[in-house]
This record gives sequence, structure tokens and C-alpha cells, in this order.
Amino acid sequence: MPAPKQHEPKAAPVKTDIRKPWKKKTPVEVVLEQADKLKAEIAETEEALKAKRRQLQKFEEARKIFEGS
Repeated sequence: MPAPKQHEPKAAPVKTDIRKPWKKKTPVEVVLEQADKLKAEIAETEEALKAKRRQLQKFEEARKIFEGS
């Protein structure tokens, strides 16, 4: 019969951050916050799309060079 395992008690993590008290948002505040988040997400997506278009343009230029050889 195996010997029972001994468990060492772990110290609980100490939380030092102080949080603001929770404030209930009105439906209007929720909708406006969601709209702001969507605008930010759209801006990020547009920037990523611009970067991909620039990269594609470079590849197209390289393709023309290779096809011209």
C-alpha cells in the first residue's frame, strides 16, 4: 500500500491593486462604449489592410521584374 502524499499548504497570493468601486452603466453609456470600441477596432483593421496592400504592391512590382527577365 503506497504511503499517503503530504500536501504542502500554498500561501495565497496577496492582491495589492486597488480597484475602483463598480459603477452601473446606463444603456446609453453601454451603447456609446461599444460604438467607441468598434471604431477603434475598425481603425486597427484599416491600418492592417493598408499594410497588406503596401506589401502586395511590393510583391506585384517584384513579379513584374521577374517576368520581365
